[in-house]
Amino acid sequence: MKANIVIVGAGISGVSIAYNLAKKGVKDIVVFDDNYLSGGATGRCGAGIRQQWGTKNNCILAKKSVEFFEIAQEELQYPRDIEFKQEGYLVIATTKEEDLQFVKNVKLQNSLGIPAVVLTPKEAAKIVPHLNLDIVTSATFCPTDGHLNPFTVTDAYYLAAKRLGVKFFYQEKVLNIIVKDNKIIKVITENYEVITNKVVNAAGGYSKEIGDMVGIDIPVYSENHEILVTEPIEKIQGPMVISFSLNIYCQQVPHGSFIMGRSDPNMPQGYNVDASWHFLDEMAKTAVNLLPPIGDLRVIRQWGGLYNLSPDRQPIISDVKELPGFYLACGFSGHGFMFAPMTGLLLSEIILGEKTTVDTTDLHIDRFKNSDFKDYEKSVV
Repeated sequence: MKANIVIVGAGISGVSIAYNLAKKGVKDIVVFDDNYLSGGATGRCGAGIRQQWGTKNNCILAKKSVEFFEIAQEELQYPRDIEFKQEGYLVIATTKEEDLQFVKNVKLQNSLGIPAVVLTPKEAAKIVPHLNLDIVTSATFCPTDGHLNPFTVTDAYYLAAKRLGVKFFYQEKVLNIIVKDNKIIKVITENYEVITNKVVNAAGGYSKEIGDMVGIDIPVYSENHEILVTEPIEKIQGPMVISFSLNIYCQQVPHGSFIMGRSDPNMPQGYNVDASWHFLDEMAKTAVNLLPPIGDLRVIRQWGGLYNLSPDRQPIISDVKELPGFYLACGFSGHGFMFAPMTGLLLSEIILGEKTTVDTTDLHIDRFKNSDFKDYEKSVV
């Protein structure tokens, strides 16, 4: 088999890249994934969509992605509801330091056209009445943030890309990528050998391994982040409630369940996606402390999923100068789902040599060369 481009990874980033390339007229696109549709990090994510960030790059990526999600059902000609619920994100500050930082963040967000505002605890309680105000210093709120069903929107991209001629192969693991004289020759999977000179690495938690196949050391690693979901109840909460200092995000999804997650600073690197009693215990304590009525709900299930983390917690969306024809969409650090529309658009522009919609200099893998990056924007989502 021959292909113009092979995309490794068919989560939402991979299908968005495939769709955007095909929309621009690129033919013979092949996508491989060793899982099923939404079977990796996409289907295990917390499904939140937010524009409230402390870095310019993330703000822009999120804002432009939201603009696409608002028209995605029509754009992708999807017959079902993709369930984009824009009822905001309420970001809670519990310390003076957070309060001061969030004021700066909102100033940045407003300068980029994001309609976030700073709230007092009483103003926050008007939006989410069951907040424990004893631990709230202040809050920020953006009404156009929200929640999106990862299964339906990924399916929408997938079907739209298929209509444009993209070929998808699920449960088909990439075993090797052959490089000769610094040129990509072919991709070898369990059942196929595909002759190609262009490969997109959108392999999520396994993107470092794909880089290793072609001799490119991508400075990312993966770790497990857990989530739980409760029984559904009548609607009591519109926005996602998130606190970095308390280490929680919590959202009531359209069918009534609460979905919530937190990070574990002691989580080892690796590919484990098991659920743990430790997470369940800590998650319950944190959720009840911030949102007391949630303590009355029964847990239905919990699961883990991989974050693919970069040193600065910003995505890597770029070509690779050392290997022409090799492209990266990885290191999203838990935010790949909400950035997917822009990931697909930007990478299609990079591959085709077009002027990118936004400056991608700070998203290039070369930013890590000769740099000592610190984790300056730690996040629980």
